[in-house]
Amino acid sequence: MEKFNHYYAVHNENDVKNLGGCMKFRKSLLAVTIGALCSSHLVLGEVIDQGELTKKLEKIVISGDSYRNTATKSLLTSEETPQGYSVINRENLDMRGADSINEALRYVPGVGAELRGGAVTRIDQFTVRGFENGQNSYDGLQLLFNDWNLQPQIDAVAIEQVEVFKGPTSVLYGAMPPGGMVNLIAPTPSEDEYTNVNVSSGSQNLKEVSAKSGGQLAYGDLSYNLVTLARKKDGQAVTSEEERYLVAPTVDWQVSDDTLVNFNILYQKDPSAGIYNSLPAKGTVLKNLNGDLDSDFYAGDANWNTYERDVALYGYKVNHSFNDNWSLLHNARYMNATAYQENTYSVGLAEDERTLARRAYLTDETSEGVTIDNQVSGLIVTGPVEHNVLFGLDYLNLNSGIEYEDAVTQSIDLFNPDNYLINPDELDFVASGYSSDFDIHKEQLGVYVQDQMRINNLVIIGGGRYDTYRQTEKGIKYSTKVDTEIDHENFSGRLAALYNLGNGISPFMSYSESFEPVLGSDKEGNEFDAATSHQWEAGLKFLSVDEKHSASVSAFQIIKENDTTRDPDGTAYDKIQTGEVQSKGIELEVASYPSNNITVLFNYTYMDMEVTKDNSGLEGKTPIYIADNSASFWSNYDVYTGPLSGVGIGLGVRYTGETQMDALNTDTLPDYTLVDLAASYDLGRLSTQARGIKVGMSVNNLLNEEYVTCYDENNCWFGAERVVEANVEYNF
Repeated sequence: MEKFNHYYAVHNENDVKNLGGCMKFRKSLLAVTIGALCSSHLVLGEVIDQGELTKKLEKIVISGDSYRNTATKSLLTSEETPQGYSVINRENLDMRGADSINEALRYVPGVGAELRGGAVTRIDQFTVRGFENGQNSYDGLQLLFNDWNLQPQIDAVAIEQVEVFKGPTSVLYGAMPPGGMVNLIAPTPSEDEYTNVNVSSGSQNLKEVSAKSGGQLAYGDLSYNLVTLARKKDGQAVTSEEERYLVAPTVDWQVSDDTLVNFNILYQKDPSAGIYNSLPAKGTVLKNLNGDLDSDFYAGDANWNTYERDVALYGYKVNHSFNDNWSLLHNARYMNATAYQENTYSVGLAEDERTLARRAYLTDETSEGVTIDNQVSGLIVTGPVEHNVLFGLDYLNLNSGIEYEDAVTQSIDLFNPDNYLINPDELDFVASGYSSDFDIHKEQLGVYVQDQMRINNLVIIGGGRYDTYRQTEKGIKYSTKVDTEIDHENFSGRLAALYNLGNGISPFMSYSESFEPVLGSDKEGNEFDAATSHQWEAGLKFLSVDEKHSASVSAFQIIKENDTTRDPDGTAYDKIQTGEVQSKGIELEVASYPSNNITVLFNYTYMDMEVTKDNSGLEGKTPIYIADNSASFWSNYDVYTGPLSGVGIGLGVRYTGETQMDALNTDTLPDYTLVDLAASYDLGRLSTQARGIKVGMSVNNLLNEEYVTCYDENNCWFGAERVVEANVEYNF
């Protein structure tokens, strides 16, 4: 269990107290916000004897006093969670040298990462069970996204683990895509003193320094964690650069035995974040009369390529135990962010298949918002049934201002490129007719309840949630006045069960629902309803007696309804809500630790996704980015004895099957297999004077395989080239 659930640890005896009465349940510690969501004087059922708890308590699985399992907002372990759920812990992130969320998701079943190739790194775009999702959460709160170009992108250095909750998740998180969600768990303060410094260099002129430290402050009631980063490198596309600076302090204040307050800040500045341009299919994945383009090709202009982003997140948590059975968790965060962009986009490839027409544009965006989640949970016993009940109230509010300008600019010759053609002073934005200056406002309020029940070896989870969602757009958009508003109300539910057969095998089944806001209206002016989805899932989870081997296999079917499609009785721009998309598949995830020095991870996904109802010619088609088959394998071997003592070697293989080039399925993109390699050496095994120093190297796409992703025939991206990174790590 130490390796399988290594992120779990009892921090102090108060953790046991706070879990009082939970027996095998890991109780959610809870909280309220604005006012009180629920009275602390609820007394229902029988109070569990504390002495009995001590006798039955297993090794507790906690990564911090305010940690919650993403899939349940409780401390239920992943092997007992009756729904698809994958966890990438810090050990695995370090093992593979993952520097971004896209890279972290490469080895997760059911997830397609890096949708815009290797050159576009400023956003984390991925699919979960076939549905696109760019909406990450950080410590359980949404990273507010204005649906344009401004969204916080948390660097991997400020993440302790990544949790992927598969299938509809609206019952706990409100408006979300139906495939699932990714929740990034931040590091927590440590009472033990430590400092870690990491210096890296490698491909693309990488220069990086990061540091992490933690321990107690002047007073014993205060402990902290601090993460800092400075990185600069060339982008994959010629002439592009990437630069980032980050500081993320967090402090725990143990106000009393029953109350913990956490203050956390993350400030990230990206003076340059590479490119966002695409390439035509001809020359990347299709034959071009003039030859093939290189994987570092850039169709934009160095004189008009800027992306500057500043993101500040200020948060706090209040974790309070009323008694051994009832607790509160109040989690809140304020965001202030800006982004300025200068860029180009292509508008068509000429008949000579080498002249690419372009337009230049700029965006200037600001966002300010608040997210709050309040939880009240408690343990209740009614006869043979243990109830871990959860009451929640959450709220988000985002205000974003967007300015956009667009202008005609020079074409580029793909086979004799000049990336310094544009003179910014000559761009005529006034004549374009595409100017925009408008505001976006989003507001969501959700109330939810969940009952996590245990009857001996049976775990049942039932929950429901009611949401109100409002979004407005006001101002000038593409030179046209807009004043649009949507108001959605939605109820989402979930019912799931898992039974432990006593031999490590646990079959499970679940039903869950979700919704997504839909902007716009039909030709009669009727506002669109929210798109809704539901999933049926069934599978098996396995955990060996020695907890060194685990596996899960699940079969699922997701149906998304109320998709917009063309109105057969209207113009090409008129829409109605009769579309439907179905995703079904099988996921297999295996983790094995046959010995203390060997790690074996294997994942496989079969996906069958289809547009089942549509009036635009898409019915029966497979959406883009979706491979029928994908698989990954990672093995790590550490040497503890002999002349090679201190050496660690890791090898990974990733396979992605054929995908569609465009929505109409006019052509396919070939499958590809990528090989990754990692190696490390603990210098402390050579000499006590070098104790705490570790050197490492990672190579992604070892064989430099060339592969491509596409949105359509005019928008394609090369995958990440071979990247070599070497680092020296010093722990003291």
